[in-house]
Amino acid sequence: MKSLFLLLLFCHVSSPVKHSLKFLFTASSGIQNLPELVIVALVDDVQAGYCNSNKTIEIHQEVWKKLFKDNPWLMELFTPQCFEILPIYFKSTLDRIMQHFNQTEGFHILQLIQSFESDEKTEKSSSVQYGYDGEDFMSLDLNNQKWIPLKPEADVIKQEWDADKVLTEDTVRFVTQIHPEWLMNAVNYGRSFLLRTDRPSVFLLQKSPSSPVSCHATGFYPDKATMFWRKDGQELHEDVDHGEILPNHDGTFQMRVDLNISSVKPEDWRRYDCVFQLSGVEDDSVIRLDKAVIRTNWGSREIRRDVL
Repeated sequence: MKSLFLLLLFCHVSSPVKHSLKFLFTASSGIQNLPELVIVALVDDVQAGYCNSNKTIEIHQEVWKKLFKDNPWLMELFTPQCFEILPIYFKSTLDRIMQHFNQTEGFHILQLIQSFESDEKTEKSSSVQYGYDGEDFMSLDLNNQKWIPLKPEADVIKQEWDADKVLTEDTVRFVTQIHPEWLMNAVNYGRSFLLRTDRPSVFLLQKSPSSPVSCHATGFYPDKATMFWRKDGQELHEDVDHGEILPNHDGTFQMRVDLNISSVKPEDWRRYDCVFQLSGVEDDSVIRLDKAVIRTNWGSREIRRDVL
């Protein structure tokens, strides 16, 4: 697994705020039109790079493209890992797990998430976890260098992996030692991208006259943001449904918060508004509950956003 270290080509940088680096590996069996291995690198939950065993490599964001342009030898090292070495390793691992479960056919997926977080105050955390067919399967105790089965059926595999000292030691080194080195080396490439602030577009959506009104914000960065509904200036907790922060394809994020308006009287609509707050931005984005600005499935209306 020493070859796994070369995946550090997609690292991120250190800055005054905490940053995260994640590698997502997805190995599959029996699924047509899906590569046997897909690898995604995420920096602060933004996709930085992608490759698969069908010999496809994509570098996202200009800062990472410049990294490879300035260091062409990195691509020469990375390519065989994604196209040959890692697919062989994950295929053999998936085959062994399928054999353990007496599975000879059907669709099966093995996933691995390796993550690392760090800030300028030396606060660091790492994790390694496998999933199999959509369920937690195995994690690694980085301090004791022992594998922890997350379901009883994984105990036999745990014993095999514990016996493979090279696998364990290399995995520990990958997430605890190599990552910090690349954080320091890559700071000049990623600073402007990671420290930028993009304000969102905020608007209201409604599927039908009886549906909740969704306050939707998209195009913001970083993902350190909150959004809520309030009435007469007070935050609401009832009749409100908060969605997760999700990534956009361009490296920004989106989120929503829904308000159940079934008990809101028409004359009280103007007492409600939606507030979006982005870390590092002093002014909130505020949009009032108003039928005139709601985008609906039965007609498009002009959107208005008030920034306080």
